[in-house]
Amino acid sequence: MNASVWSPESIRDVAESVGITNLPNDAQEGLARDVEFRITLVMDEALKFMRHARRTTLTTQDISHALRILDVEPLYGYESTRPLRFGEASIGPGQPLFYIEDEEVDFEKLINAPLPKVPRELTLTAHWLAVDGVQPSIPQNPTSASTASSELLPKGPGAPIHLAALNGYDNVSIKPLVKHIVSKELQLYFDRICSAVLDEANDEYRSAAFASIRTDPGLHQLIAYFINFVQEKVTHSQKNLFVLTQMMHLTAALLANPSLYIEPYITSVIPSVLTCVLGKHLGTKESNATSPPAHYALRDLAASLLSHICRHYSNSSQTLKPRIARTLMKNLLDPTKPFAVHYGALTALLGVIGTDGIVVAVLSSFEAYDALLKDGLADETKKADAEIMITAILKVLQAVEREFGFAGTAQVPPDAKEKVIEKVGEVIGEKVMELGRPGLIKAVLDAEVSLEGRNEVPSEGQT
Repeated sequence: MNASVWSPESIRDVAESVGITNLPNDAQEGLARDVEFRITLVMDEALKFMRHARRTTLTTQDISHALRILDVEPLYGYESTRPLRFGEASIGPGQPLFYIEDEEVDFEKLINAPLPKVPRELTLTAHWLAVDGVQPSIPQNPTSASTASSELLPKGPGAPIHLAALNGYDNVSIKPLVKHIVSKELQLYFDRICSAVLDEANDEYRSAAFASIRTDPGLHQLIAYFINFVQEKVTHSQKNLFVLTQMMHLTAALLANPSLYIEPYITSVIPSVLTCVLGKHLGTKESNATSPPAHYALRDLAASLLSHICRHYSNSSQTLKPRIARTLMKNLLDPTKPFAVHYGALTALLGVIGTDGIVVAVLSSFEAYDALLKDGLADETKKADAEIMITAILKVLQAVEREFGFAGTAQVPPDAKEKVIEKVGEVIGEKVMELGRPGLIKAVLDAEVSLEGRNEVPSEGQT
């Protein structure tokens, strides 16, 4: 017994009407079941609209809304708010036929009745409210006439709140719908931690604050506040190395707490860390009077944080590490940036993309960087920073040497000096040869070849 709402015979009739005469019985039954399922799906959605409208009668408008929700082309011609009246006719045993009963309309009344308004769909459009502080004269923006009409709106404390708000009454306050409530204990804890972190005179107090953040499991509600505190201090205290350093220690403590779920806030953490890595002017001349300048230690700390973030959170966001690497490469290869920015970018790149990435993306750029180093060494105001940058490049090359196992290699070609200078430039090449380490020379000359060999897939029969 077939109890389906849409019978296979109806499927056959529809198929024959479009020229398909030999539709198999299995196809008819399958299509009938599919049609019944889709009708049920549309009716379920339409009933939801009916219930939300607090009605007990299903209208054609509910069906149209249901079709729109299901991404189906809506029907046209059934916009009446009155329910349709269906009649039933029997065309055979067990085969009822439903039809819409035609309403009898007086022809004279129909002619004299006014034409109904054409319904308009809801549309959204964008326009410039103001351009450089000047409001353009377009229909979407209020005109002087509408501004003058606002003067007629009620004013004063006794005016209705909504009309007063339209008039721009100053005493009208709009309360947010959602308010984050933090207990007084947590508020007191947050204030004490912030004051302790910025207390330059009491190292013990500051260390206890960082230890609490690293281990306390009940700080979930304060994560956003701590991150906002770090952002604010980094933005407004770039001349204060102490504050910037403590903000990086605070960020490291938050990341080190195993009980905190920091992953949703990583995109908010990265700008502050990148600022301490790539900032042009960190600290003052007095604070950087040491040798080397104190801001380089801050850049090393921020670079280690950036490396930690990429190692632990790049799996959840596939674009996190590439975006950070592109930012660092852009600053490293920009000749207009100072050596301090290049130092931070190179130090962070080693932790972000590793030695393999250094060999592929950075090693070949040292030759073009040679001219910038020569100019820096010739300028007394830049010489100290250029020498620190040379030391950083040598550390990167030594990391490549250790990673690829070149340490202790004694086989160096007789024309090694010319090849090294050709590979990394004259300044770095001379420094490499002065160190006299065969493994370092081999790392400069053969790192790319070794990387290609290590990445080759073994052929069939090889182990």
